[in-house]
Order: sequence, then structure tokens, then C-alpha cells
Amino acid sequence: MKRALLLFITMLCEAPAEELFDETTATTLFAFDRQAIPFTQNLKLVMQKPRKHEANPILARGQPGTPDAQGVQFYGSILRDGERYRMWYVAFDDDTPNRQPSTRWRAAYAESTDGVHWSRPHLGLVDYRGNKNNNLLDMGGQAWGFVNLKVIRDEDEADPNRRYKMTTHVYYRHTRRLGTLLTWFSQDGFRWQPSKPVKPTRGELSANDLLIPGFHFEPCGGLYQWQGQYFIMGQNALPGTHHHQGRVCRVYRSHDFMEWQPTNTVSFTRITQEQWLGPGRSLEGEQCHEGISVWNRGHVLLGIYGQWHGAPTWKDISVDLGLVISHDGLFFHEPKTEWCFLKHGDKGSWDQGGLLQGQGFQNIGENTYIYYGAWDPTVTGGPETPRGGVGIALLPRDRFGYLSFDDSNEGPGDYQLPQTQAQLVTSAQKVKNPEFYLNAEGLDSEAWIRVELLDSEERPITQCSGTKALLVKQSGFHVPLVWPQASELPEQVRFRLTLEGKHRSQIKFSALYLREKTVSQPRSR
Repeated sequence: MKRALLLFITMLCEAPAEELFDETTATTLFAFDRQAIPFTQNLKLVMQKPRKHEANPILARGQPGTPDAQGVQFYGSILRDGERYRMWYVAFDDDTPNRQPSTRWRAAYAESTDGVHWSRPHLGLVDYRGNKNNNLLDMGGQAWGFVNLKVIRDEDEADPNRRYKMTTHVYYRHTRRLGTLLTWFSQDGFRWQPSKPVKPTRGELSANDLLIPGFHFEPCGGLYQWQGQYFIMGQNALPGTHHHQGRVCRVYRSHDFMEWQPTNTVSFTRITQEQWLGPGRSLEGEQCHEGISVWNRGHVLLGIYGQWHGAPTWKDISVDLGLVISHDGLFFHEPKTEWCFLKHGDKGSWDQGGLLQGQGFQNIGENTYIYYGAWDPTVTGGPETPRGGVGIALLPRDRFGYLSFDDSNEGPGDYQLPQTQAQLVTSAQKVKNPEFYLNAEGLDSEAWIRVELLDSEERPITQCSGTKALLVKQSGFHVPLVWPQASELPEQVRFRLTLEGKHRSQIKFSALYLREKTVSQPRSR
């Protein structure tokens, strides 16, 4: 008996771990995506709240006398580059007597091998207080003031000197200091040159060098590529074709990252912003804060925006984070209206008062990491206080939300109906030499998902439906879906998933993945 038990434990320990691929190389049909899954019956959507990592803040403010002693502002980005994770963020120091207000806000860098433990390498690029032993980036040899920055690595860029691209929120002077956009190129992500030959005055851009129209705009909440164009996301409270209350999410676009179109799109507003409260009340009401940070999933964009909870005075304002999705790169909507994705910390915590949506999304092992920053609006207007840091909110991998059985249509007692069907049908998806995977939990011998393939007109594909359907009884993040009898599939297919079994109420369906077979598929850590 003991030997059998030992053998069983040994088999468990030696069982191969689930092979996980990079989901950004696949088409992902999320459970909360109404365009991907337009048809359901007796299913309910449950959005999942992430938990805050126990190591938070994973990048805290630096020691006195360092470039980020006064603040680590994660209006920044995190990218994976081979075996390391790279972070760009805004640092500001405690050298208040000797600096112009804008030039204390600098671009800084950190890196990690696991996404949790971060270091500030001595880059040796910028002289700070008499030496170059710091993590400041070389921004063309000039001292600029950055409030917000975002970085992407452009894999389609032919010029290696422009492989990395950065957008920054800088200031310029009109009758007062106003926010605007400045863009940058880099070969390595450390040494940067502005996209046009400009020089700062007191860390600010000249009004003659503006890339977008000359009014106050706070850009770089998000930076992304979509269908051959570059987009920047940000905020302002100026009226458009419709006057919304307070801050809205706007997006500008460019075909080459240098010339930016003067027109913009209001990409997202909250339903509460339809009622304008009138002039002089820009702090009040439920608003959007600093645009949307974007996770580009290839065919769809996921985003995090600031949920501004307004009040007449700063001391009563707070900011949480909300979740949105876009299918066209322009317009975003919430999977669940006015749902709070992540709440700011309690008083006394490092993220009290308000949160910032950095553009940092990574699937690492069995977790999805959403990186965020902190900003406490309640101290605005008072004495300068230390601020910021970088934290992680984590979910099980790609499980932002799930569909599960809804029994509300089953009558009680004598009115009990025949067992109701819990089913979904996806939109038609183009396929070419595909592999299919399921992300679901709660599956076993008494709770399974019947998976069938249909053609674009919802006619069952004989080899993949009916008696040839798959009965998936294994939970996992990437459970392969293979129909042994399937030969050539039509150009477009739909999935039909039915939740079945005595314990079907325990099933949680999170996502489907479609990816093209290749000789060697990259794996995600």
C-alpha cells in the first residue's frame, strides 16, 4: 500500500507541466467579449477581480539623493525582451532648490528576470549630482520634463535606429503651462532622440514645435499600433462634438510616428459623463483619468483606464482602475458597465487615494500580471509629498472573467422544466492550418464542456460535432482541442460550447485560442 502511494506521488511530481504559449500570437476569444461570443443561453458573466501582489510595491521610491527619491511615477511601460523584463518609468528627485519644476521629472529604467524583483542598473548615460552611476535614460543629451511616457518595440520597423518608440507628455508655454506630445526613437531603449530636432527651454517644448494642436492635452496614457497606424491615448476636458463632463479619453493617430493628424477621436466616456455639470466644475462627477493603457492582443485591445471619483475639492477625490476592450482601435467599451477592476489602497498604504494605469501586461507562468502605479489626489495643492511606486495586480492566466451556468430559468418544485441547456456560439473565425485551445476550470468527470465546430452559417461540421464532439473534462489554461477525424476545415468556423454534467455549475469558461501551426512555436514563461 505504501509503495503504491509512493508511486502515485512520484507520478504526480513527474507529470509534465502544461505547455503555455504566448497568447499574443493567437486569436483570443475572451468570455467577456460580446463580439467574439454574441450568442449565449443560460450563461452568466462573472468578472474576476485581481489581487494585489504581496511584494508590492515591487519598485519603491529610491534613497535620498537618487533620481527617484521623491517619486516613482508609473505612467510607464513594461516589455519582455528575451529573458528579461524591461521597465520605463518617470522618476523625480528631492533636489528642489536647484531644479526647474519640469526638469525634475526624468525618464528612468529598471529591469527584472522574473517580473517581480526589479533592479535599477547603472547605465552610465546621464550625469546626476556629479556622477553617472544611475538609471536615467539619455534623452538626446537634453534635460526634459516628462509627466507620462509609453514605449513600444516596433517589430516591423526597417530602420534599427527607430526600433523602439516612445511618446511623452511634456509641457509648453502659452498664457500658462500646458501639456502636449513629444515623440522619440531609439535603437536599444536606452539612448533616445526626438523625432524632430527640438531643444527644451526649462525642460519644456517650444510652442513652435508642437506635434498636435496647441491646447492642453495630457497624452501617453496608452501607445499602440493598429492596422498600419500609431495611436496615442490621453485625456483632456475640452468640448468635442458633444460636451461631456470632465476628463474623457481621446486618441490621436499617425502613419509614421512623426506627423500626427490634428483631428482626434473621443474613444471612451463613462455613462455618467453624458450629463455636463457646467463650467467651473471640472473636478466633480465620475470621469475618466489619463486615458487608457493598452494590451495589444493582435485582433483585440484590452485596456485599463482611471476611474475618477470626483468631488468639489481635491481632498475628497479618489481614483480606481476600470477594464475596457476595443475591436477597432478607436472605440472602447466596458465588458461590465461601471465595474471597478482594481480599487485604490486604504489610508496609510503605499497606493492610498488613487491608482495609475501603467502600460504593463505580462502573462508569466500561471498568472497574468497587470502593473500599476499610485497617485494620491487628496494631497494635491498642499506641500510636496513623496509619491508613487509600482505594484502588481494578478489574476490566473488570462482569466479576467468567465461564463458559467445560470440556473435562473429553471422553475422550482412542480414547475421544474427539463434540464435547461447552457450554451454559447462564437462569431465566425477565419482559420488556416489552425490549432485550438481552451482556457477553463472546474472540469472533471461530472462537469465537462461539449465542444463542436460549425461552419459560418452554423451548420455542424460532421467530423467535429454531434457524436464526434469533444467532451473536455480537463481544466487548464491551454487545453488542446483536437478532433481526430477532422480533415480540411472551411475557411471560417464557429465554436459551439455546451456546459454539461451533474456538476456543470462549477464550470468556469474563460477563453478560446486559435493559432496557426508552425514548425516551432515560441512559449511564454
